[in-house]
Amino acid sequence: MDLVIGRVVKTHGVRGEVVVDVRTDDPQTRFAVGARLTGRAPKGAGETEYDVTAARNHSGRLLLSLKGVTDRTAADALRGTLFVIDAADVDSGDDPDEFYDHELEGVSVRTVAGEPVGTLTSILHLPGGDVLAIAGPDGREVLVPFVRQMVPTVTREIIEIDPPDGLVDLDAAVSERD
Repeated sequence: MDLVIGRVVKTHGVRGEVVVDVRTDDPQTRFAVGARLTGRAPKGAGETEYDVTAARNHSGRLLLSLKGVTDRTAADALRGTLFVIDAADVDSGDDPDEFYDHELEGVSVRTVAGEPVGTLTSILHLPGGDVLAIAGPDGREVLVPFVRQMVPTVTREIIEIDPPDGLVDLDAAVSERD
């Protein structure tokens, strides 16, 4: 499985720099000068290797220069490209409160009272905060804000949620299965 560490948003200037939306907790290492990046072109157009020749922050965004990308036209062709790494190359370590998304996908979700809710399908990283996307037993998607008050227990084996009344309708899911 591949993990996305960044996405080319647009070009910057006329010398081939690209603006990257960073999606990694270690951008200084992943996008360091000399790093080799695997770029996946949009719409399944294949993968290409790129070498980082320069990296800098500009107004809170990461700007990269890549070997062989020397003008605005070449940089613009990279718009939408995803930079990926193999999930096997990363580990969240020993901290019990730190996980990568892929480590939690597929984990069973239940309420703190032990009622099954479903299976975690993904973690949505939205501007207002992270949200758990859970596939309920009836096939519906259940969305739960990923905050400690609503998600008190998270392990690689089980996720427990404590949603406020009305956020998750467990009775409706059970009656639709019958």
